[in-house]
Amino acid sequence: MIKKVLVANRGEIAIRVMRSCREMGIETVAVYSDVDRKSMHVRYADEAYHIGPAPSAESYLRMDRIIEAAKKSGADAIHPGYGFLSENATFSALCEKEGIIFIGPSPHAIETMGDKITARKTMIAAGVPVVPGTTEPVRDIKTALEVIRKIGLPVMIKASAGGGGKGMRLVKNEEDVVNAVSAARSEAKAAFGDDAVYIEKYISSPHHIEFQVLGDKHGNIIHLFERECSVQRRHQKVVEETPSPIMTPEVRAKMGEAAVAAARAVNYYGAGTIEFIVDDNLNYYFLEMNTRLQVEHPITERVVGVDLVKQQINIANGLPLSYKQEDLRQHGHAIEVRIYAEDPDNNFMPSPGLIKHITHPLGFGVRHDGYAYEGYEIPMYYDPMISKLIVWAETRREAIARLKRALFVYKITGVKTSIPYLRRILDVPAFIEGRYNTHFIEENQEYLQPKRTCSERAVDIAAITAFVDYINKLERLQPPATEKQLANNWKDFGRKRGVLRF
Repeated sequence: MIKKVLVANRGEIAIRVMRSCREMGIETVAVYSDVDRKSMHVRYADEAYHIGPAPSAESYLRMDRIIEAAKKSGADAIHPGYGFLSENATFSALCEKEGIIFIGPSPHAIETMGDKITARKTMIAAGVPVVPGTTEPVRDIKTALEVIRKIGLPVMIKASAGGGGKGMRLVKNEEDVVNAVSAARSEAKAAFGDDAVYIEKYISSPHHIEFQVLGDKHGNIIHLFERECSVQRRHQKVVEETPSPIMTPEVRAKMGEAAVAAARAVNYYGAGTIEFIVDDNLNYYFLEMNTRLQVEHPITERVVGVDLVKQQINIANGLPLSYKQEDLRQHGHAIEVRIYAEDPDNNFMPSPGLIKHITHPLGFGVRHDGYAYEGYEIPMYYDPMISKLIVWAETRREAIARLKRALFVYKITGVKTSIPYLRRILDVPAFIEGRYNTHFIEENQEYLQPKRTCSERAVDIAAITAFVDYINKLERLQPPATEKQLANNWKDFGRKRGVLRF
């Protein structure tokens, strides 16, 4: 049985994994880069090992250094978290070669489902619905045009090795095909080292719904129901909830069966997620499989009552699943939002820096998965997510109200955060009513723009009044100012008072 786990990750997910390990009586090992010496996951672990400079390519992606740290510490297992090496078949195989348990699926499953074209072929063979499109890489424009004319516009050009929205282009007109294919291939090559792309029919009004699955090494596979992930910005999830507000019991049962069939097609074991695209008529199509723990896994844990990390560890130990499908139920409603160190009012620019103060949200039904603390400096080298805020309530309406309250309490100073933007999302009628799709953000910009408060307007009025008085005094003391001098005076005055806005 696993006695010591090295977590090959950082930040909130490293701490989240370690919490479950501690409850199971398992020792934990942290790894850290130069800039993460004071990170909370290093403090929380039983042991910690330095693995290199700040850039992830020289630290958290260095398989050799992570394996070396595992051997030095005597760890008998490695949990990859999500991101970094979590879906790297080579790393999974290397762990196995070195006699270290990889807490995740087999290299075969990672490799098969990691390549989108191979995954599509596998799902078609398993009878799982897929979006109409190609099952081979598209290497030339002639082939692309032939496919597009067959399945009809609009279409999506997608990187075969893609993820996170990279290597994706929407094509609505034939004249855009050349540029779209070229751009997608170039971006895919830069991001994944593979320029293979494929074509899918674009589903209008798409909903992004995923199913959590668990499989053991004895052939047992179950699903833990769905998560609605349609609030997205640039193909990155912003808000997730479960159950999905559009789901019916009948469709849920069918999609759950399809998710299990998809996992069974690659003899899957561990925790994974089957992602679907769903149209307005609740027709669903396989999108991809994430062969790891998802960022949004806590909402499933809260609604279903299963600790997914503990299940991962039990599965890695060779134990059979402790649940059967008929044992599982959804109870209540959960919502998760991601808190980023970024400025939503300045094109979401990252905002690394020193955190001066944090007030964490507390209270019944509130869960906070984070890693930052007062005096901690958020580095510029990694994803700017600070934390995840998860709420649960008996009903969706109550969960939204609870999340609003939690976001009202949540205060972080020293860096800009996405908290104000998330609060605006919760006030959008389409979200409140549960009638939204992946176009939610672009279709609701009027609600998502920052609104100036009465106090801000009052400050501006006071500033203008004071400026007029200032000009009147100048005119009494010296000859009339030129128009350029007036403009410069206004700017200087505004900067001094901190109220200048454009």
